Amino acid sequence: MMNQSQRVKEDFIKDYRLKIGNSIRIIREKRGYSQDHLAEIMEVNRSTISKIENGKFNLSMDYLSKFSWFLDFELLIVDGNKMSVFESKKNTKNNTSGPKL
Repeated sequence: MMNQSQRVKEDFIKDYRLKIGNSIRIIREKRGYSQDHLAEIMEVNRSTISKIENGKFNLSMDYLSKFSWFLDFELLIVDGNKMSVFESKKNTKNNTSGPKL
C-alpha cells in the first residue's frame, strides 16, 4: 500500500508529465502537425505521441530531444526549479530529416 509521501510524489510526477505533454501538444498544433504526421516523421507510433501528450508515458530525454528537433523548440531549466519552453521562429514543416533515435 502506498503511503502519503509516495502518493504525493506520484501525483507530482503525473502533474509534470501532463504539463510537458500539454506543452508538446500545443506546439504540435501551432506547427500544424497532426499526431499521425508527427509520428510518421519522427518514426514512432501515433499512440506514443498520444500517450506522451496525455501524460501516460514516461518520457525519456531521447524522446524529448526528438520532439524538440522536429517541433523546433528548446527546453531550458531556469533557476534550478522552473522549466521553460522557448519556441524557435523558423518553419519546421519541411524538417523531416531529424535525428534517428
